[in-house]
Amino acid sequence: MTTAARPTFDPARGYDSKAPSLQYSSRDLAAHTKLKYRQPGQLTQEELENIDLREELLKAEREHFDKKNGAFISTEDQHTEDRRRLLLEASALDKDDSDDDSEEDSESEEEEEDDDTAALIAELEKIKRERAEEKERQEMAKLEEEELQKQEVALTGNPILNKDFSVKRRWDDDVIFKNQARGVDDKPKKRFINDTLRSDFHRKFMNKYVK
Repeated sequence: MTTAARPTFDPARGYDSKAPSLQYSSRDLAAHTKLKYRQPGQLTQEELENIDLREELLKAEREHFDKKNGAFISTEDQHTEDRRRLLLEASALDKDDSDDDSEEDSESEEEEEDDDTAALIAELEKIKRERAEEKERQEMAKLEEEELQKQEVALTGNPILNKDFSVKRRWDDDVIFKNQARGVDDKPKKRFINDTLRSDFHRKFMNKYVK
C-alpha cells in the first residue's frame, strides 16, 4: 500500500537513520497524557452510592401521575391560581351590584328590539312582494313579445302572402367581366395562319403545357 499521499511532516525513512537530530511535527507529539477525573456534581462514585434510586423512581412516578390526572400543581401555578380566584370573586361582586341597574335597561332594550324586528319583517315582506310583481310583469312582457314574433314569422315566411317579396339577385349579377367565354366556340374550325406564335396549334400547346 502506497504512502505517497500520507500527510506527514517527516518523510518515511529506512531501517536506520544516520541523522544527528530529528524534527517532529506537533501532530506527531503525544496529546492528552493526563487522565481526567469526574468533578463534584458529575455523578462521581460517592454520589452514586448516596443516591436512593428507589426514592427517585417513586418520586418521578408520583409527579407523572399527578400531571396526568391534573392534580399536580407547582408553586408558581398555585400562586397564579390563587390570584385568578380572587379576581373572579371581585368581578362576581361587581356583577351582582350592576345586575339591579341593568335589569330595567334590558327590559326597555328588549321592547325596542321587538319593535325594530317587526318593522324589519314588514319591510322584507314588502320587498318580496314588489320583486314578485316585477318578475311577473317581465314574464308577461316576454310572452307578448314572443307571440308577436311568431305572428310576424307566420306572415312573412310565406312568399305568396308577402307583397314585398322579390327574388334575390346573385352577388355577381352586375360584375364587369361576367360571362366572358360566352360566344366562344369550343371547337373552332381549322385555319391556317402564317405565324407560328399566333397559330392555333401554338396557342393550344401553350395553354396545355405552359400556362
